[in-house]
Amino acid sequence: MTSLKLALALLGLAGVIGIAIGYYLRVLISMGKRGSMELEIRQMQLDAEERAKKIIEDAEKKGRERADTIAGELTERTRELKSTEERLVRKEELLDKRQTNLDSEQETIAKKNEDLQSAREEAQKVIAAQQEKLEKVAGLTADEAKHELIRAVEKQNESDIEGRMRKLEISGNEKLEQRAREILTTSVHRLGNSVVSDVLATTVSLPNDEIKGKIIGKEGRNIRQFERSTGVDVIIDDTPGTLTLSSYDPIRRQIARIALENLILDGRIQPAKIEEAVQKAEGEINNIIKKKGAEAAYAAKVPNLDPKLLMILGRLYFRTSYGQNVLDHSVEVAHLAGMLAEELGADSAVARAGALFHDVGKAVDHEVPGTHVEIGRRILQKFGVDEAVIKAMQAHHEEYPYETPESMIVQVADAISGGRPGARRDSVENYIKRLEELEAIANNLPGVEKSYAIAAGREIRVIVKPEQLSDLESRKLARDIADKIEKELQYPGEIKVSVIRETRVIEYAK
Repeated sequence: MTSLKLALALLGLAGVIGIAIGYYLRVLISMGKRGSMELEIRQMQLDAEERAKKIIEDAEKKGRERADTIAGELTERTRELKSTEERLVRKEELLDKRQTNLDSEQETIAKKNEDLQSAREEAQKVIAAQQEKLEKVAGLTADEAKHELIRAVEKQNESDIEGRMRKLEISGNEKLEQRAREILTTSVHRLGNSVVSDVLATTVSLPNDEIKGKIIGKEGRNIRQFERSTGVDVIIDDTPGTLTLSSYDPIRRQIARIALENLILDGRIQPAKIEEAVQKAEGEINNIIKKKGAEAAYAAKVPNLDPKLLMILGRLYFRTSYGQNVLDHSVEVAHLAGMLAEELGADSAVARAGALFHDVGKAVDHEVPGTHVEIGRRILQKFGVDEAVIKAMQAHHEEYPYETPESMIVQVADAISGGRPGARRDSVENYIKRLEELEAIANNLPGVEKSYAIAAGREIRVIVKPEQLSDLESRKLARDIADKIEKELQYPGEIKVSVIRETRVIEYAK
């Protein structure tokens, strides 16, 4: 028992001693490791300091190099600025010198102008004094003396002046008319277009008079719906088998005509069917307009046009002027203008395009304010048409000056197309009114005894009083009448003015 206790005591003591020795060894080992870590940290600090020193040295070296480069650039830039400043100073000195010279020249010119003005005023005073003396001596003013002198010379040489004028006029007119006749004859003969007038009917034929009741409908509801949908007035009277469609818009009239004809064929006339028929007719009319515009441009040889512009052009198919279809007239004018341009050496493409669009404003002139020429100019400008084409079309009614040869060609071609026999028709009232206005222009001039409009208003013959007008004055009267007709009347083609002066002397032998 005692030995067991002793053994346990020894084991406990040995354990304590082991623990103490382990702890001591652990302390020694940790202190060794700590010393090695401090050495490593110190070594790392030394390496970092060496690298930082090297980086700083490299940065300082690069900074010095960059500073040297910038200093060189600044020196070069300073040198360039100094050179530029010197050039500007020299230019400024040169400009100052030129300004001084200009000022001196201006003063010299102003002085010369003053001298000239003084000399002119002095000369005018001398001339006025001499003229005053001459007027006192002659007893006539300068204007009176001038008119007296001209009148005396005219009277003394009246026959010579008249003969020379007649000779020059005949000679010049013969040459010009011969050449113009050749060109126009060639162009007109080359054109094979029909001149039959196209009259758009505004009446619709009915299969029987009973259909009128269906068109009117119960309490007039069908006809009211039709008028609201189409924008036209339907006139139903006692005329058997027909009714009339009235509207300022020719497109609406045609839509109404087609819609009404389709309703009559269908037989079912009621508000719903009316709206359906009108919509269908509008589609048909739009197709016709598009087709006719493209056909006209192709026939006139004017390519590459905007589709919207072709639609506007096609609307002319439903317009008439003096009974002449405006679209057919435009194509005919385009052909004539192209041939005249070829004969005269002008631009035929511009002439054709200007002629084709010369009346394009009539397509919308009932919707847009302004003359059809001005409306046409705005339309062509909107679609970016060449300015040469616009100049060619805008002068055909002399609202604008003739700026190009093509503009005169378009005007001549328009007059030929409108003035050809059978091309246009006019009402009896307008015809009689034009004849009366033509005669009134001549009758209101002094020295006229009688005047007669003949040849369907293409010629006016004026008989003058021989005791009041001489032959020379009669020639002047003819020119005055022609000028007045051009300014005051609107007419197709040309009007011939014939002034007749006749002296009869009668004696009797007894």
